[in-house]
Formats: sequence, structure tokens, C-alpha cells
Amino acid sequence: MYTILTVDDDEYINDLLYDALKRENYRVLRAFSGTEALLLLESETPDLILLDLMLPGISGEELIKKIHGIPVIVVSAKIDVDSKVNMLLGGAADYVTKPFELKELMARIRLRLKYDGMSRESGTITCGELTFDKKSYKVSLNGNELKLTKTELAILKVLMLNAPNVVTKSAILDKISLETPDCVEDSLKVHISNIRKKLREYSDREYIENIWGIGFKLIQS
Repeated sequence: MYTILTVDDDEYINDLLYDALKRENYRVLRAFSGTEALLLLESETPDLILLDLMLPGISGEELIKKIHGIPVIVVSAKIDVDSKVNMLLGGAADYVTKPFELKELMARIRLRLKYDGMSRESGTITCGELTFDKKSYKVSLNGNELKLTKTELAILKVLMLNAPNVVTKSAILDKISLETPDCVEDSLKVHISNIRKKLREYSDREYIENIWGIGFKLIQS
């Protein structure tokens, strides 16, 4: 199940998006200000963000600069070309002008998630000296191949795809559930510990940080 974060201070629009996304069977997170969204992103890693620009606290323009590794569709009343160009060049995946047609917005969301999913399933993920080849499902550190179990590979893949963001324990378990349905919260800690030990064989520094009470994140440098 994909998770989508809606960031809009207009309660009517936020409610409208929430209802429409729930009908499409998405998990929906909501924020009504840029500040609230930023705090939420410290503990959650959605698959896509719907972002208004004119927000109280941190503006949408400021917020998008702080978002890494998550596709953002800007949904804004700003219709000038410069705003659209600046946002697309600044990292937005798409730009939808208010008022919008829900049918069109839902189609853009589906296409973006499909594209992002396809791109994530090809090539390699690189975080510093750590490399994950998604085709061969092999991980190497400083040129040395790590001998990881299927569950360890699935967990590390999630952390690398979302680096440097924190991934909650529940999000990790949800994302690896199809590959490793036997992994639960208690065993997750054991798997993380085993990954750390194997990484230490080829590096002196720590790669995985435990965010107490929330989850884990990969330290890129």
C-alpha cells in the first residue's frame, strides 16, 4: 500500500484530497502547515507528497528544498509560468494548478508512483561506499560483497532507498512484508544488528542509526 502525504492549510481541500485518496486505497498522512509537514517527515517516509506552496510557517518553496528521495507533486493556486518552472527545476516531480480536476490529479499520482517504482527497481543504489545492485540483489561495501540473508537485504534496500530520511519500524515492516512476511518488530532489531555487524567487517564507521522510539536511518557520510 502506497503512503501519500497531503500538505495544505485549506481544510476543505485537505479533506477533499484525503477522501479521494482513501477511495483509491492509499494510506494518507496529513499536514496543515510546512512546519507540521517537516516534523512529520522526521518519523514517516511517504511514497509521494502533494504540496501546496502558500503555507503558514515554512512555505512550500522552502519545504521542497528539504525533501530528498520522495517525489513531490505541487498543487498550487500560483499559475504564473515562473512559479511552475522554478518548482520543477527545484525538485518537484509535477505541478498541478488549483482549481484542479480530481480525476486528472489521481491519474498523475498513479503515473508518478508507477514511474518511481519502475526506476527504483532498476540500476543500483549508492550511499557513500555502500552499493546495492537491484538486478543481482548484491550489496558491496568498499568493493567487498556482503553476505546478507534475504530479510537483511530487504531491510537494507528500504533504508538505502529512503536515505537520509528516517524510516519507521512499521514502514520497514510494511515495505518488506511481501518479500519477508515472517519478519516482525522484535526480530527487526535482530536483523538490523546483524546488518551492522556485517558492515563493520569492511568499515570502521556506523552506517545505520537507531532513532529511539521511531525507527532507523542510513547515514550517508
